[in-house]
Amino acid sequence: MAQTAAESALAAPSREDFAKLIDESFGDGHLQEGAVVKGTVVGIEKDVAVIDVGLKTEGRVALR
Repeated sequence: MAQTAAESALAAPSREDFAKLIDESFGDGHLQEGAVVKGTVVGIEKDVAVIDVGLKTEGRVALR
């Protein structure tokens, strides 16, 4: 039985699709530990600043 377009869109992505999405999310940036990047402070917690740097998760920087 052939799948409709809606059924195809709801199908789980393949490993290759997932790998492609990961590669796209990092773009051309070759970030590595210690790299300096621009970001926006989005919150202050008990002892860290939460920084949005445009990646999948926010960065955390110790306040002291």
